[in-house]
Amino acid sequence: MRRTDRQIEDRAEIMKILEKADVCRLAMCDDNVPYVVVMNFGFGKDGSLYFHSAGEGKKINILKKNNLVCFQADIEHEFFLHDVSCGCSTKYKSVVGMGKIIFVDDPSEKIEALQSIMTHYTKKSGHVFKEELLARTTVLRLDIEEISGKSLVKPGHLNSQAS
Repeated sequence: MRRTDRQIEDRAEIMKILEKADVCRLAMCDDNVPYVVVMNFGFGKDGSLYFHSAGEGKKINILKKNNLVCFQADIEHEFFLHDVSCGCSTKYKSVVGMGKIIFVDDPSEKIEALQSIMTHYTKKSGHVFKEELLARTTVLRLDIEEISGKSLVKPGHLNSQAS
């Protein structure tokens, strides 16, 4: 990261950003052509991320060919306009990482994944899923290999180091 003054290195703080995030953007590559989707997500016990999806479509086709992905989430956006030309900035916290997508076939892990997604959004546990829903829902696990955080919490005047 070029702006090390904005880097978040504490893994717990990075996870707190993800816990507050509404969505996760998942970037993949299809024969050298980038493709990004916005996904709902939850957390695995081992620090992985879970996503749910229909069993077919462009995203699934790409991931079956190339399961290496980049992901990104951000929170706490606030735009600041300064008196100086080009002196605008935005307060935010973000997480970026890379890893591999694994298609989850094990029924108990699928339930765990869907529980984690529902808990992330409802803050409640104990959701019940119908067998036919489980059978037709594709669950993806992102095994994170690299992750970093970035924060600009005190916007000031931009200078030659502006990002």
